[in-house]
Amino acid sequence: MPRFNGLVLQEQRHLKWPALDMLEQILMVLCGIAITGFCILVMCDIVTRTLGAPWLWLQEVTMTFFIYGIFIGVAAATRRNDHLYLAVLAESLTGNRRLFFEISNRLVVLAVAVCMIYFGYLNFLDGFKSLRMPSMTPLASFYAAIPLCGILVSLFTVEQIVNGWKNGFADPKNARHHESLGSEVL
Repeated sequence: MPRFNGLVLQEQRHLKWPALDMLEQILMVLCGIAITGFCILVMCDIVTRTLGAPWLWLQEVTMTFFIYGIFIGVAAATRRNDHLYLAVLAESLTGNRRLFFEISNRLVVLAVAVCMIYFGYLNFLDGFKSLRMPSMTPLASFYAAIPLCGILVSLFTVEQIVNGWKNGFADPKNARHHESLGSEVL
């Protein structure tokens, strides 16, 4: 019996490797930290500007929380299959049609993730040419989130393709529920 973990989504367990559960938990915690940090720092920025003594570094740190929160959230949503990519349509299909549709969707996500890795890495390298104000740190510190997100999205997408191919994409619990509903109607 798997150990209960409140942050790891147990839905679609058949598409997940238990070895990546800790990574999902870490991503969810980091998302919470990023959202909380962003909200608190925006509030502090408003208060300090209203008092006439703005802390200029607040905007820089707020932007960092915002950017990393977005890209970490994309990776977490991919693992949890929470992102919108025609999931409802795929769930309405069965058999080979569903297999084709689910794999096609995930191959598109994988292609986007590979682009994020490649072009994000190029942006990261280019980011050493420009500096953030007022800290004078390279913009590469922002751009690092893009290829990191691409790597995680690729990992989680491959995880779902492999497990979906092996176990099927339909949730075994829901499949049994739909079969029992169908037999009751007949």
